[in-house]
Amino acid sequence: MDRETAEPTVDQHSDEASEAWIAAHQDVAAPSEYSHEFVWDVTGDAEGPFVTDLDGNVLMDFTCHIGAAPLGYNNPKILDKLREFDLVDPLKIAGQDFYSGSGTVDDPEFPGSTQLMQELTERSSQYGMDTVFLSNSGAEAIENAMKMAYDYCDAPKYGITFTGAFHGRTFGALSVTRAKSVYTRKFPELAGIREVPFCACEGDCTCGFWTGGQSRLETLLGSGGHVDPNEVAFLVMEPIQGVGGYRFPSDEFAREVGRVSETYDIPLIVDEIQTGIGRSGSMWASDYYSFEPDIIAAGKALRVGATVSRSELFPDEKNRLGSTWGGGDVVASMQGAFTLEAIDEHDLLSNAENRGTQLVESLDTHHDCVEDTRNLGLLAAVDYDTKERRDAVVAAALDRGLLTLGCGTRTLRLLPPLDVTGREVDLGTSLLNDAVAEVADD
Repeated sequence: MDRETAEPTVDQHSDEASEAWIAAHQDVAAPSEYSHEFVWDVTGDAEGPFVTDLDGNVLMDFTCHIGAAPLGYNNPKILDKLREFDLVDPLKIAGQDFYSGSGTVDDPEFPGSTQLMQELTERSSQYGMDTVFLSNSGAEAIENAMKMAYDYCDAPKYGITFTGAFHGRTFGALSVTRAKSVYTRKFPELAGIREVPFCACEGDCTCGFWTGGQSRLETLLGSGGHVDPNEVAFLVMEPIQGVGGYRFPSDEFAREVGRVSETYDIPLIVDEIQTGIGRSGSMWASDYYSFEPDIIAAGKALRVGATVSRSELFPDEKNRLGSTWGGGDVVASMQGAFTLEAIDEHDLLSNAENRGTQLVESLDTHHDCVEDTRNLGLLAAVDYDTKERRDAVVAAALDRGLLTLGCGTRTLRLLPPLDVTGREVDLGTSLLNDAVAEVADD
């Protein structure tokens, strides 16, 4: 496949191969959220946003596996470097207290978890962060962040989360998740979790975060509040809510979160699992806002989970944090390190910023059903008038060869590869605009 000339082609309509694979998969797999009836042919041509399905169709994937494949499919910026290595076994390191390496640490023959953690601390030094704990996933990164915060607090009793939040599927992460009820219904929750609105209001506040001249956080924690701030172990938030609908915080809200964290010395855990690793046009989406994270939880594009913070926030006691695979996956850590290298080598932060602007400016917004478009780098979203309309747009886009994703109640999100080109943005937005035109005319 020549990425410079490739285009989506949806010519095969039998879907027989895909249907057989999907049926076999679902016969043994637990029910899950399958966004598309699409089966990637792992032996077929694919590069960047272009991918071939089992029926021979070529699609454009503007979901990047919900951001977990930051450079799309078979990207030579990663694969060319991986091909230099003969893989070994075991490929997963059983615990952070096991070491692996080759050559010298400054010029390793086999880059791995050590180099990945060094890169993460360097790219988070603006927040004074110097220590990392690796894990399997973003949810585990959140779990460890919460454990750190509880351990750090002298009298931990409370944690504060925000309406619409999504932080993962493990019990601790679900305890601070406030998105769809299907994620949390009937599951037990950590005691002491308090919820306040996530304010994305433009102009006058209508969400209830600002009431009576002060914020709900101040009402909760300040003089006369019913929660002792000394007993609050953490605030946890996404800088931009993902599952909750690509909701961008208002400037006033972001400032207030930062003020409350600093005033009451409450660690701020920032969930950068979807927004981090260059997706926003900066290493962390937090870089754009007037709060400073004390702990960053990362995953997805990093290929492993990572909890990044200052050394004083990590427990002093050995083995207080740990897990069987807490040392990271060798290949995944290498992919993470190479992803960070690619971001530098190919100036992908600037590309994310420029292509994200191009993307939203290329969207056709004259239809009444299109209510809002917004982006921060290559975190882009479109709001439609109803959920049904949004779902119809997703389906119509897929018919034309473009993979997109819904979030929130009526929002469509777009996450192209970090190295998406101008031509590819034009192709993708043209397909989306055609899909919206069809749905709007119905």
